[in-house]
Amino acid sequence: MIQRVRAASVEVDGERTGSIGRGLVVLLGVGANDTAIDGERLAAKIASLRIFDDGSGKLQNTVAEANGSVLVVPQFTLYGDVRRGRRPDFTAAAPPDAGRRFYDAFCGVLRANGLTVSTGVFGAAMRVQIDADGPVTVVASTDRWSEGEL
Repeated sequence: MIQRVRAASVEVDGERTGSIGRGLVVLLGVGANDTAIDGERLAAKIASLRIFDDGSGKLQNTVAEANGSVLVVPQFTLYGDVRRGRRPDFTAAAPPDAGRRFYDAFCGVLRANGLTVSTGVFGAAMRVQIDADGPVTVVASTDRWSEGEL
């Protein structure tokens, strides 16, 4: 889940662990079947999304062109399946060790694309504050991408 923001921050136990001004918040859910290639492709896609106003009212600029940053928050609950019962089933989420490796590599790819990246804390109970801009929110999933897409 990608949200354009005016500002955002993450706190763990009352201590700020990450914050940005204008930019993107990425709530990153990692699935059990996600691969390193999925993470690289998704990070590249997010870095290239044109969801910032170019000054003429059109969404033509990337986060880098808008002089923005990215706050990446690990969010395994995005894989909660609520089709049965009243308690979400998280078995489709990646195991913690695999999820952490994916998360770290994903943030590394964003940084390699020249972006300033702040992060949440993997596995922690986080308080996330988001000042949405627009709001502009998009969902990106690698589940149905073909090999030729990016």
